[in-house]
Amino acid sequence: MNFFGKKKASSAEPSKAEMAMLNSNNWEDEITEQVTELRQVEQVAEAAAERVYTLPSNYTLQDMLELMVDSEGSDLHLSVGNPPALRVHGRLVFTEAPVFDQARAEALLLPLISKEKAASFQQTGHLDFSHEIANLARFRGNLFRQQRGMAAVFRVIPRNIPTIDQLKLPAVIRSLCQEHQGLILVTGPTGSGKSTTLASMINFINQTRKSHIITIEDPIEFFHRSQSSLIDHREVGEHVLSFADGLKAALREDPDIILVGEMRDLETIYNAIKAAETGHLVFATLHTNSAAKTIDRIIDVFPGKQQPQIRAMLSESLKAVIAQQLLRTIGGSGRVAAHEILISRSGFPALVREGKTSQINNYIMTNRDEGMQSMDACLVELLRSKRISLDTAKDLMTDPLFFKNQGFPIDVGH
Repeated sequence: MNFFGKKKASSAEPSKAEMAMLNSNNWEDEITEQVTELRQVEQVAEAAAERVYTLPSNYTLQDMLELMVDSEGSDLHLSVGNPPALRVHGRLVFTEAPVFDQARAEALLLPLISKEKAASFQQTGHLDFSHEIANLARFRGNLFRQQRGMAAVFRVIPRNIPTIDQLKLPAVIRSLCQEHQGLILVTGPTGSGKSTTLASMINFINQTRKSHIITIEDPIEFFHRSQSSLIDHREVGEHVLSFADGLKAALREDPDIILVGEMRDLETIYNAIKAAETGHLVFATLHTNSAAKTIDRIIDVFPGKQQPQIRAMLSESLKAVIAQQLLRTIGGSGRVAAHEILISRSGFPALVREGKTSQINNYIMTNRDEGMQSMDACLVELLRSKRISLDTAKDLMTDPLFFKNQGFPIDVGH
């Protein structure tokens, strides 16, 4: 027997080049199969008939709010001259109901607000408030005047504060809740779930840390019962004059953690950065869609001469940006959150100080081991798990070539 003879050609092992080709072909086949299956699931789901939402002819506010909650809706829209409308899983649908008229608007909406708030509404033409129905839910409301008469929007606030696990937030969120000072921002468009994400983080801190937490909101949304932490809720217009005023006062109230419902103006933004710089952990929100845009928005609020100072302050105080979008799942039967996560690590402060926000996305991509995540990478994972459609991903993707390189049929243009 020849132990050293050559093997027959038919049993020869593939070369490294052949193995690479084989693996590449298998990977492309797998992606193609995933895309095909994704489109089939989407077509079946979209073909399902949409639900009809019906109200009685003499509907009350409670009838409408109950219908919204039972339908898993997020918002109720009341506008004189139109039937009531619901936003369900991101899609606005009119109810089968009589038109909402001015007499009904005054009868149902004005009793919800105090005389002082009614006077403010008459002066400004809009008003934020909150409303609660026992055994149903709390609601954040906005009352405003429009061309046909009064209008209002009610957003449901879950009775039970969802946990980080229930929201399926990235694991790194827990470690951010362990920070002891700095600024953590949750950003995104209106209706993207910023308040709910922040509530889950405050809830986690409340259960695991012994801290004094002050929230400043307009209006108060989630009520936290003090557990391991002491929590004080303050509402703009009721307990403080403004966000900026509440922040200044909070520094004299021995807080460990401050939550600011929204950084709306220069003074509020400056006070939030200052509070973070002086040893407090500050959570706040902004209406921006990415980490880079968030940094630019903060800097651009300030006059040009002051911007270098703010860059220096922000470079040291900013700990993380969680940019969030709520996307419709395939078939519109629900919504799923997509996150871009930026965390301050070595090299980040210099990018902020030197105004190199155009490099933020590359910084995120090269620090994935630190728990950072680009929005495009998150969208790819949601596509592979068949949670969202390719069309939904196309609306948000920033780098089509990244998706094409992952095997998805994307036209990157020329």
